[in-house]
Amino acid sequence: MTPILSLHNIDVTEFLAVLDTCEGNVYLVTKEGDRLNLRSKLCQLVGLTKLIEGGKIAEASIICENKNDESKLFRFNFFGDTGNAKVG
Repeated sequence: MTPILSLHNIDVTEFLAVLDTCEGNVYLVTKEGDRLNLRSKLCQLVGLTKLIEGGKIAEASIICENKNDESKLFRFNFFGDTGNAKVG
């Protein structure tokens, strides 16, 4: 699997809400090559804590196993579309 998108300056709360709607595994890949499964709340805390700067994600790559999740995260990243995610 290759990274499908790089995240830059996204709202963390909205990103986590969209992740909660994903059906398959979603991996965050760091510059160092760490690969964290973001379906796990523990990995979300560990991975995102390293990347958060001023309440926004600085830089990360995402890999999805499910094509629908890939589309969902692509729309969120480029258009801010949270779909049916419950934000807040």
